[in-house]
Amino acid sequence: MKSSRRTFLITSIGVASSLALSRQAFADAPKVAETDPTAQALGYKADASKVDKAKYAKYAAGQECDNCSFYQGKAGDAFAPCPMFAGKQVSGKGWCSAYNKKA
Repeated sequence: MKSSRRTFLITSIGVASSLALSRQAFADAPKVAETDPTAQALGYKADASKVDKAKYAKYAAGQECDNCSFYQGKAGDAFAPCPMFAGKQVSGKGWCSAYNKKA
């Protein structure tokens, strides 16, 4: 029984360490630049108030990345990952044409 407890503790420590390191990796992920080709294709702006409303008629005031269903952070996070920009973080106050209101 001692060996299974020891195995459990070692495994638990390993899992906890992995989670902590992966969270740090997301925190260090690069930020999406508005000049990024994907960002340009999706009309990404780090500040939603600067969206060209004539070019992106879908945009409405109040739409921001932190209230989009794709945003992988919590509301209020300054930056978080978004699957539209694989491996990069978007501004919580940003916007792109893939915006989809969180349910």
